[in-house]
Amino acid sequence: MSGAQERPLRADAARNRAKLLDVATKVFTTRGVGVPTEEIARAAGVGVGTLFRHFPTKEALLEAVMVRRLEAIAAQTAQLAAESEPAEAFFGCFRLVIDQSEGKNEFAQALAAAGVDAHAALQESSKVIQAQLAELLAGAQQAGAVRSELGLPELIALLVGTSATMEYLGADPAARQRIFEVVFDGLRPR
Repeated sequence: MSGAQERPLRADAARNRAKLLDVATKVFTTRGVGVPTEEIARAAGVGVGTLFRHFPTKEALLEAVMVRRLEAIAAQTAQLAAESEPAEAFFGCFRLVIDQSEGKNEFAQALAAAGVDAHAALQESSKVIQAQLAELLAGAQQAGAVRSELGLPELIALLVGTSATMEYLGADPAARQRIFEVVFDGLRPR
């Protein structure tokens, strides 16, 4: 009987954790990492005690948001690879990574300021995405859609640089599209 009583609590706890991560992702991305955890708990419809049971510190919450974002990118990248032609999957993934990177630098800086090594915390998820990028790059190169001399380190550098460019530009969709067009043209074979 106690097992039957525990299951709904675990399901509730999982829902609360997911809701907290959804709200924290939205709030941190749109308003910055300075938003108090109490505000996030309130927006998620839970008490601050519930938030701290799942995430003992604000840094733990930020780290969980970053890991979740990387896991979502990995899942969406896998879906793109499975459902699209190599060129479409490659360029779609490039756009996805850039679009999902909003606020990432601010998260990493906040974690570093608290003494958390963001690179170590995200290492496993980052390795998965890097392996996916390598496969997408190779597929797009074999299809003749991407320059053959481009390697994974250069691709990652381009993703980082394009991400910083997009943060600098802000939310202007036309300017963002022009940047994608320029970068994509540079990635294509001459």
